[in-house]
Amino acid sequence: MYGRDRGLWNQSPLGTGELIRLGHNVKLIPPAYVKPYVKRGKSDAVDAAAICEAVTRPTMRFVEVKTPEQQAILAVHRTRDLIVRQRTQTINMLRAQLAEFGIILPQGVYHPLQFAKDCANGELHELPNDAREIVVDLCDQILFLHTKILRLARQMTQIAKREKRVALLRTIPGIGPITASAIVATVGSGEQFDNGREFAAWLGLTPINRSSGGKERLGHISKMGDQYIRRLLVLGMTSRIRTIRSEPERFDPWFADILSRKPSRVAAVAMANKTAHMIWAVLTRNEPYKVRSV
Repeated sequence: MYGRDRGLWNQSPLGTGELIRLGHNVKLIPPAYVKPYVKRGKSDAVDAAAICEAVTRPTMRFVEVKTPEQQAILAVHRTRDLIVRQRTQTINMLRAQLAEFGIILPQGVYHPLQFAKDCANGELHELPNDAREIVVDLCDQILFLHTKILRLARQMTQIAKREKRVALLRTIPGIGPITASAIVATVGSGEQFDNGREFAAWLGLTPINRSSGGKERLGHISKMGDQYIRRLLVLGMTSRIRTIRSEPERFDPWFADILSRKPSRVAAVAMANKTAHMIWAVLTRNEPYKVRSV
């Protein structure tokens, strides 16, 4: 840490509040950006020297310090994401157990949930007693986790209603309260990015550049950024594809064109990339999204 005018810290944003209150200018550096400046070995002195070297680079990128309110919103998102994964694991276990007795549940979340509700109401297939107890326990766990997911989703909706920037992002087609609140809690105003492409690259939605010898070679998307927000954006665009295909005249011609030329999965990623540019523009201009006239 360099004095009171330049505070350097490489720990979690949770510990920066006290430093800011003491008058320090806190800067957070991603560990991956500091690693190239580590000379040899691993010690506090070597790490401190690497941080001091990295922070002086004119092109160094820093992590925006999050407010306690942003951290609280992220806590809700991380908890919901964990419970969704736990529900998926439990559903997969239920499918496997039932398949051993010739009971096949169709794909998707709806059918296992309906089976669990039927099981809770006493409607259960003929199974051995030991297996019946296991299935009942799994069904109870699925319903318990699903109830928690619904409660957290309602909490996110309430957060979206009271946060102005979340409301602005929701004016963008395909952006719901969950995605909007996650973006606002993670990137804030978005002013740390110079343009929309930088924000899309930070999310890992831009192609990897492997150009050499004057030849441009672009590969798959990098997937180097925030995995959670990237997944939410791609899922949001995937849900829009069916509507765009059924009523292409209601949407930007660019979307219909990309769907006619590319597979659905590739088109969804391309649409997420374009939407990331819109998100950056809405955040930095602090104004709602305006649909272009066709």
